[in-house]
Amino acid sequence: MQDVINSHEIIGRVTKTKDGHEVRTCKVADKTGSINISVWDDVGNLIQPGDIIRLTKGYSSIFKGCLTLYTGRGGDLQKVGEFCMIYSEVPNFSEPNPDYVAQQSQNKNTPNDNAAPTASQTTTGPSTSAAAENQNGNGLIPSGGALHQPSISTHPTTSRITRSQPNHQGGSSSSIGSSSNPVSNGKETRRSSKR
Repeated sequence: MQDVINSHEIIGRVTKTKDGHEVRTCKVADKTGSINISVWDDVGNLIQPGDIIRLTKGYSSIFKGCLTLYTGRGGDLQKVGEFCMIYSEVPNFSEPNPDYVAQQSQNKNTPNDNAAPTASQTTTGPSTSAAAENQNGNGLIPSGGALHQPSISTHPTTSRITRSQPNHQGGSSSSIGSSSNPVSNGKETRRSSKR
C-alpha cells in the first residue's frame, strides 16, 4: 500500500456515528486520479480545500460499494503545502464498480448457513474475502494497487495533523478472520504479500 499521497481535497458534509464521532468524507486527488478519504473527529476540522497532505499508515477498504481511503492505526495526515499541484479527478477510484456491486448482491441473495461454500455459491473473477471488508468501513486487509506513487512535494510549509483511527471494529468482525486471511495493521510488506 502506498504510504505517501499528495492530494487536493473537496470536503464533504459531516456525519455522526452512534458513538458520537464526527466523520467527514473528502475527495482527494493527485495526478493519477481521485479517491474518497474518510476522516474522523478533530482532524476533519483542520483539513481545508486545496491542502496538500501526506497520509502515512493509510489503507483502503470497500465501504458501501465504494473504495475509500482511511488513516490506519498510528497513522497521520501531515499538511505539506497548498494549491501548487497538478491533479486529475479521473479515474475516480471511489466510483462503485458495477461488477463488484453485482457480485455483492448475488452473495446477499445466497443463504449463508456457516457451512462450507457449495459449487453454486462460489464465484469467478476477482476474489474478495469477507475479511477484506466489513460493514463499518474498516477493512482488515489493505488492498493495494489502486494508487500509484506520485512525486513528493518539496513545499517548505509543514504542519502536522495527527490522530490515530479509533478501533471501530464490531464484535462480529472478530469471527470473520481466518488463518488464510491474517489480520493486518494496515501496513503491507513484500514479505506478507508473498505468503
